[in-house]
Amino acid sequence: MNGSRTVRFSEALRFWFKLGWISFGGPAGQIAVMHRELVEQRHWISERRFLHALNFCMLLPGPEAQQLATYIGWLMHRTWGALAAGVLFVLPSLFILVGLSWVYLVYGHVAWVAGLLYGIKPAVAALVIHAVHRMGSKTLRRPQQRPLLWTIALASFVAIWAFSVPFPLIVAVALLLGWAGGRWVPEQMAPAAPVHAAGLAKSGAPAVIDDDTPVPAHARFSRSRLLRVLLVGGLLWLLPMAVLVAWQGWSGTLAAMGWFFTKAALLTFGGAYAVLPYVYQGAVVEHGWLLAPQMMDGLALGETTPGPLIMVVAFVGFLGGWGQQVLGPEALFLGAALAAVVVTWFTFLPSFIFILAGAPLVEGTHGKLHFTAPLSAITAAVVGVITSLALFFLSHVLFPEGPGSWLARLDVPALLLVVAASVALMRYQQGVVRVILACALAGWAWQTLGF
Repeated sequence: MNGSRTVRFSEALRFWFKLGWISFGGPAGQIAVMHRELVEQRHWISERRFLHALNFCMLLPGPEAQQLATYIGWLMHRTWGALAAGVLFVLPSLFILVGLSWVYLVYGHVAWVAGLLYGIKPAVAALVIHAVHRMGSKTLRRPQQRPLLWTIALASFVAIWAFSVPFPLIVAVALLLGWAGGRWVPEQMAPAAPVHAAGLAKSGAPAVIDDDTPVPAHARFSRSRLLRVLLVGGLLWLLPMAVLVAWQGWSGTLAAMGWFFTKAALLTFGGAYAVLPYVYQGAVVEHGWLLAPQMMDGLALGETTPGPLIMVVAFVGFLGGWGQQVLGPEALFLGAALAAVVVTWFTFLPSFIFILAGAPLVEGTHGKLHFTAPLSAITAAVVGVITSLALFFLSHVLFPEGPGSWLARLDVPALLLVVAASVALMRYQQGVVRVILACALAGWAWQTLGF
């Protein structure tokens, strides 16, 4: 780390706790919040080191924003930093979704809650649009400077938007193009010089973990450490699963949930939107833990609460535990809450293992073009993919009734909120929480008071 500055663990702990409550906007919005806080405002990590870690997390199955927080926490404060960052990124969302799931089952749809959610959705759409703009401008630069990366981004957008090409295939092709670009057009693939915020440019303050900061001792690769991580991670999976199987049997609801969401965590790439079809097929069609309309309601809750969007699995677990009465009919809430915790544990445990096992290998590649070129290409591809997801989400916000006569079905108040939130974020640099609260109140006023 920078010799003249350090970040105390207590200071980092306060930030990770705050991040868990303000991480709206899906992975793109959450990564944008972390970039703004860690790179531009607090100067804890440089632009290049941030993107280097992000590129690695993009390769992994699971929630990349939570993995990125875990990675940076580990880089600053070893394993305890990784656990603090990763757990606090998820914990507020788990508490909120357990509470909302209970309200959903017991009280149904409440008008004032629906109004708040109506206003939050356009704000989330604006956050994702803002994040795409920020990531694209920093990664792609101008087309004349990086035509190959622009081509990869545009091709990725068309592939997933028009032809529904699987995300893993897009990543594989981007890897090959990045490797080829690193050999034949290295000037296009080299990491871009960081573009700091105005305040940083004026102060000239270096980051705590800067571009030329040596890799700390705990972040250097060690075979013995890798084996320890894999052994402990395996035990943390095996012991809870053994308890669930001994308690209710392999076919019991909790054991089945643990095994199913372990597969979801390991076998699905591309973030939450890539995981959702697999979860829908298993939870709704195969196991019958909830109904299709309930799955859609859970997705809406996941999109409008802080934390990873994949935390919709907590909603799935809660409804499944409630419906299957895993602790009996007299303990419906406790059984449902236990199921939500079990699902969350088995979904996120692999992410911690991936980071703690793989991050030392990645830190050793910092600044090496043969590694950074393919990852730069993946970043460009992800910009295209997230753009398609932003448009998909925006279309559902502005046209909630689906396709048809687009002008007749356009939700004009939602459009106005998207524009207002975008202007507040991009033009006036307003904070995420302030924008979300303002839009939530506006949505409540429109739906409840009829303004």
